Amino acid sequence: MKKIFTLFLAITVAMGSQAAKPRTVLTVNNTKKQTITGFGGASCFGAMEPYANDTQPVKLLYGDESEIGLNILRMEISPNFEGDVKVKEWGNWDTPYDWNGSLPSAKIVKQRGGIVFGTPWSPPGEYKTNGTSQGGNSDDQGNQRGKLRPDCYSKFFPWLNTFLKWMKDKGVAVDAVSLQNEPDWWVSYSGCLYDPQDLVTLVKNYAYMLDREANPGVRLISAEPLGFNKDYTDPLMVDETCREQVDIVAGHLYGHMPLQYMKPAGVLPLKYGKELWMTEHSVTDNTGAVPTWYENLIFAEELNECMLSGCTGYIYWYLRAHWAFISTGEAKYGDANKTKNKLLPRAYVMSHFAKNVTGSTRLLTERDAEAGRTDEGVAQDYQFSAYIKGDSIIVMAINATEKSRDLKIVLPYNVKSGTLWLSTGNESENLCQKSDLEIAESGELIYDMPAQSLNTYIFTIDRASTAIEEVKQTSADGPKTYYDLQGRRLNDPRGLCIEKSADGSSRKVFR
Repeated sequence: MKKIFTLFLAITVAMGSQAAKPRTVLTVNNTKKQTITGFGGASCFGAMEPYANDTQPVKLLYGDESEIGLNILRMEISPNFEGDVKVKEWGNWDTPYDWNGSLPSAKIVKQRGGIVFGTPWSPPGEYKTNGTSQGGNSDDQGNQRGKLRPDCYSKFFPWLNTFLKWMKDKGVAVDAVSLQNEPDWWVSYSGCLYDPQDLVTLVKNYAYMLDREANPGVRLISAEPLGFNKDYTDPLMVDETCREQVDIVAGHLYGHMPLQYMKPAGVLPLKYGKELWMTEHSVTDNTGAVPTWYENLIFAEELNECMLSGCTGYIYWYLRAHWAFISTGEAKYGDANKTKNKLLPRAYVMSHFAKNVTGSTRLLTERDAEAGRTDEGVAQDYQFSAYIKGDSIIVMAINATEKSRDLKIVLPYNVKSGTLWLSTGNESENLCQKSDLEIAESGELIYDMPAQSLNTYIFTIDRASTAIEEVKQTSADGPKTYYDLQGRRLNDPRGLCIEKSADGSSRKVFR
């Protein structure tokens, strides 16, 4: 009798344990926020060498035909004009340091329908107070703070025009140019310091000189500070003349968590219909090996937090590095990195966003306010975000814990089918597994989130049984911007497109 009771008790406990599996409910609203332009990385010096000739990284990473689906490429606008100028500021590399550097990769990205933008690390040395492209924080410069000379402000945009013309003549119509890489960071390599008021003066008095007529559709990006900083972003939005000239407000995330810094810095830009781009960060890069799967979940959460902050474009640092998307072939970083130009796990994390979120519009969820890490080296247990693109509703769910959990998804529309993209870091399996989702007859959407997993649920709206509401719009006042259905901004909108209002809301319109 005692044995029977013990067995009964064990079965009861086991059944109770199964029934008590923890569950999270995610309710997705029909309130629309920003439209996502895309995701990318940088084709620059350093780990990308010899980037002038090796185009394999962009072939593996960019376009619909790639597994990853990136669509934005960042390149340097070298301070030197065309010519065989050696890299001195960046080290003793026997490499030309001029506008030819990223040209082969940029051509491929454009051929695949991508966006190419250029960032100066420094204007030409002769334009600066220290006479060199170096930032000035070095012994050989005597710690001179290299800044753009006031008498050379008028030369800055004509210099950018020269770059745009040169690239266009070489077959690449550059989509955007930035004012400066990290204007708040005093460096020994190529760099240029600007105070916030310096940038206001430069844009207000001289940005009209950017030749938009000869370069139709070219956009101006604000300077890209080391971390998103309202001191650098707000002045350009407060000044009406500057606001008319700047199309994209950008920044980096070094030491600046997205929801604590990027989100408040993006309030004014998004209010005025500007795009908000994160243009450089390398996540968990100070490792002696390819990042662990846990560290890649930290990267996934940074991507997610940027989306929750209003980000429309996310651009990682190097494309190729042992802590990036493509392996360098250096065995010292472990077996996963010893084959050159191999896709790394971090690339597959990026694919969840690049392949699915590009061109979508973010939807509010009732859990958005819960997200927000305070330590970039620690993952939050759970994070979520949601998007709509055409007939698809996309739900991103990150479980960084070591236990599985049920997720119940409540959507604003009826759905008829679904697909799951699942990454768990198990390299013995496909790093991004795809499978069909079962839709219960009751319409309930309840799915398992495995331990330490990145899950992308893609549902197809059942338009035959769902009355699709118009996009919620809280204000019709203020300027409007227009995008095609792939999220690319339109200067002369025609046909079916996405109209974005000053308050950040958007809707489909026919013009």
